[in-house]
Amino acid sequence: MDIVSHLNDRLLFAVPKKGRLYQQCVDLLKGADIKFNRSNRLDIALCTNLPIALVFLPAADIPRFVGEGRVSLGITGQDQVAEAGISVDEVCNLGFGSCKLQVEVPDQGQFTDPRQLIGKSIVTSFTNLATDYFRKLEAEETNGVGADEQTQSSKPLKTTIKYVGGSVEASCALGIADAVVDLVESGETMRAAGLKAIATIFETSAVLIASQHPTHKDLLELIVNRIKGVIAAGKYVLCNYNCPRSKLDSVLKITPGRRAPTISPLEEDDWVAVSSMVEKKRIAEVMDQLRNKGAEDILVFSISNCRV
Repeated sequence: MDIVSHLNDRLLFAVPKKGRLYQQCVDLLKGADIKFNRSNRLDIALCTNLPIALVFLPAADIPRFVGEGRVSLGITGQDQVAEAGISVDEVCNLGFGSCKLQVEVPDQGQFTDPRQLIGKSIVTSFTNLATDYFRKLEAEETNGVGADEQTQSSKPLKTTIKYVGGSVEASCALGIADAVVDLVESGETMRAAGLKAIATIFETSAVLIASQHPTHKDLLELIVNRIKGVIAAGKYVLCNYNCPRSKLDSVLKITPGRRAPTISPLEEDDWVAVSSMVEKKRIAEVMDQLRNKGAEDILVFSISNCRV
């Protein structure tokens, strides 16, 4: 029996097949105990411990497969969801793959404001987002701010938006664009291409999305909770400390917890033990503040996994 014949009995979960999100998605699946073996020649992998089929797709295609197909869950960028314009449920932000969709122009060129590009040629892989952005700019320039949205959308666009699937940053140097609209992480690639950012259209990161008509709803909820737990485990540490009961109100302002701290009495009547989840990036500062407020025996533990 071939692999495709198993799909009807499994929850379909789409993940990027390559690119900037791929490895972090694989690590996330591992943390959620979703085990699979993927053949080099197949973009479908059956999980070995759960009735799930992983479908490896281009990130740009995932919103369509989740929104219009039989795929119940997917991981992609917020930019791809916005570009596709397809109705899906954004379950949670995964906290990785952050970057910006920016308007980039030649560093030594004449353009310093995106309004100067009205009527010019723009190359991008995000034609819908770029079109919406420049349509708004054109409306503002023609005193159309606040005009009927349908009327504005029916007007022909003066600015030319061209689609290029890859190497967008080379478009200006190769003479097919006055500017580009593309995703930027560190900006190193754009600087190497002689480009600079003059506007940010969209800030994005990886998100878990779900179909509005999913199959295997119980299993979907299980996987969502596991993924949220992995994300929380990477974001938080567990901070334990003792403090006088008289100072409890002041220390709890420092460690309110993700939802609420756990407070336990000690054998000494005027002391309590507190356990609270604290953002990992803030823990050094939090420990200093707790010590200054009179807390003692401050201990920090890593969280390997959790359910939140």
